[in-house]
Amino acid sequence: MLSDSAIDQMNTYGRQRQPFLFLLDFDGRMPLVLRPDEWAAHDVQFDFTGTPAPLFPRPVSFQKYPISFEQYRIGFDYVVQNIRLGNSFLVNLSAQTPIETNLTLLELYTYTAARYKVRLADQFVCFSPESFVQIQGNRLASFPMKGTISAQVPNAQATILADAKEAAEHATIVDLIRNDLSQIALKVWVERYRYLDRLETSGGGLWQVSSEIAALLPDNWPEQIGSLLASLLPAGSISGAPKPKTVDIIRKAEGYERGYYTGICGYFDGVNLDSGVMIRFIESSGGGLVFKSGGGITARSDAHSEYQEMIQKVYLPITHASTTLPRDPVRSAPSASEPIGA
Repeated sequence: MLSDSAIDQMNTYGRQRQPFLFLLDFDGRMPLVLRPDEWAAHDVQFDFTGTPAPLFPRPVSFQKYPISFEQYRIGFDYVVQNIRLGNSFLVNLSAQTPIETNLTLLELYTYTAARYKVRLADQFVCFSPESFVQIQGNRLASFPMKGTISAQVPNAQATILADAKEAAEHATIVDLIRNDLSQIALKVWVERYRYLDRLETSGGGLWQVSSEIAALLPDNWPEQIGSLLASLLPAGSISGAPKPKTVDIIRKAEGYERGYYTGICGYFDGVNLDSGVMIRFIESSGGGLVFKSGGGITARSDAHSEYQEMIQKVYLPITHASTTLPRDPVRSAPSASEPIGA
């Protein structure tokens, strides 16, 4: 839950029409709400414009060491057990994948291409394709992203749109976010349902499925900007439904702290707001770099497919540089890595 002090600070800046950047972690324990004059002191960089990234001047080396399927299965089985008990009907399960690369966090921020990019000192870098909410005038739009498939799969677009499990998962998230928005908005509607975006990555193209949900806000929304955001957190696409019980299941199943991963990054310019969900996330840990990724689990989920999707999402969106990969770039994690499990 987001702290009252962070909510009050954002509400105050909203009333003052004071521009500010916010980084809100998944649990709401480490919120950062920063005016422009405070960015340098916190060594924070962000770009929410989707500007094309420059060419990286050297070949890119990138290796990932995912946890074993057996380790993943522990958390997966716990989630499925709770779904069958009726405690949840959609849970976003994630894991940490140790990685090795010849890019620093600063270089990862500079040379990756994404709609939402942010770097916080030497702690983490995020290059996310997923919007959280955008507000222009009195119109709010949310863009939940659920469903990913490799562009190399034959008839990939038709395949993912016809997948019953993916369709059910997407419908659940759209319904959840519509309900969330109805608490704060005068009117809510679905503008676009299950449209496709293509992403280019170091490992090839991906198709991702999103929807656009729109809402009409009252005129004074900037004065309650912190309260508004707090009522929508955590994002439905990276938690599940129903939210409170599902978040408890996530904590027990994953066995690690998400931190800023799957939190929210955003900027209020004094008039409008833009924000993203912090997925596609690399964090510096004591043992090196870890890439955090995951996917939604439902009663129809297959453990092997979900495990592969978790690994597939570990990529660098660097498309114009030569990329060098080992013969077998996906290997089992070192035994010292922390397994998923309660």
